[in-house]
Amino acid sequence: MTRCSWVGPFLVMTGLSSAVQAQAPAQSTWPCVQNKVPEIAAGTVWAGPELQAVGSWQADTEAAMLAQQLASRRTTVEQAGSLLDAFAGKAGPQKAERLTRVFAGVLEIINLERSRVISGIERYARGQNQLAERIRQEADEISAAKDEPGAQPGKDIQDLETRFQWDKRIFEERAQSLRSVCDTPVILEQHLFEMARAIQERL
Repeated sequence: MTRCSWVGPFLVMTGLSSAVQAQAPAQSTWPCVQNKVPEIAAGTVWAGPELQAVGSWQADTEAAMLAQQLASRRTTVEQAGSLLDAFAGKAGPQKAERLTRVFAGVLEIINLERSRVISGIERYARGQNQLAERIRQEADEISAAKDEPGAQPGKDIQDLETRFQWDKRIFEERAQSLRSVCDTPVILEQHLFEMARAIQERL
């Protein structure tokens, strides 16, 4: 039995051929080109005081509020600089300690957000793997129907092809969206690095 001629090229073009070769348990749930880094370690972006030595950042209300602001991707480096200057100006002799708490808060908040994003990407990938398997099965059904002796175009084959085309379109649209979503953990890491540098400049 052979698949109809237009099925094979589509599977190769979209990456479905490799996506459906393995059984679901063996499939990777990380679909991004970027390496999966579940958590950013403080030491990769921070060269200031030890975080454990400054106490809980949540207990310092002003530091916690500032950490929330700096962790937001909407906060630019310029805005962060102004906020940090105002905070450092009021911190007095505890400036280094309190700024370190701010960083500890930013690190934890961004790591939590990245963790949620990574889990979402993996769920998305599992859905894509399942859809890829369904498309493969639909392609086999179309080929089998057309390879039957005396097969004639009819409603059943048209329905199969319509379902295949619809699932193919969904797969392609979701693949496009996934490429954008895959950038998010990296963007968050870059934002953390920028905030860490801005805080360290004011220690």
